[in-house]
Amino acid sequence: MSQVESVLAEQAHYYRERAGEYEGWWFRRGRHDHGAEANARWFSDAAEAQDALDRLMPAGDVLELACGTGLWTERLLANATSVTAVDGSPEMLELCRCRVGGDPRVSYVQTDLFVWEPERTYDVCFFGFWLSHVPEECFREFWAKVRRVVGSDGRVFFIDSLRHDLSSAIDHELPEPENPVMLRRLDDGREYHIVKRFYEPQALQQQLVELGWNAQVQTTREFFIYGQATPSA
Repeated sequence: MSQVESVLAEQAHYYRERAGEYEGWWFRRGRHDHGAEANARWFSDAAEAQDALDRLMPAGDVLELACGTGLWTERLLANATSVTAVDGSPEMLELCRCRVGGDPRVSYVQTDLFVWEPERTYDVCFFGFWLSHVPEECFREFWAKVRRVVGSDGRVFFIDSLRHDLSSAIDHELPEPENPVMLRRLDDGREYHIVKRFYEPQALQQQLVELGWNAQVQTTREFFIYGQATPSA
């Protein structure tokens, strides 16, 4: 097993174990509570990213990669005809099912996203906080897969983390900028290594253009990067 494969296996295990505490990060609870003022800035940035997704109006058949606990699945259902929610963790998928309340428009696929292949095309492909977990070695193939997902006419929207000291738990330290591997802890103290790559908007946008996408990538004030893309002609 290569070093990248080893980290990806550890990453997959981490997110299975983290499923029950994942939303503490998003809602700034427990170890992720950085105080009222910092939390307010976080939620303001989150609202900006959510509004950007809403403006896209992801209608039709939507594919969500790494759906997690369903925080974004719930939002996608506002306009979607159907949502196919894909995740590698059965624990995350069960929490997603509970969050969306058994909505019949949602179907679930448990699979390793690095080996999964789409069987059809979709109108929209969405992924929240997944791109940063894709190793550099897999970046080009990941976007080739996304291209297969949306065909020639579909749309892509994504959101992820900017590099910020207050983004993670209070006991986490960011790795050096050139280091794509981060140490993460669960509430019980267990430690795991995961891939965590932070992007600058213009550099990421240029990478996507070079891979054949019409892309717009921007950031919120502090915490998030988000973008949309369509295949170039």
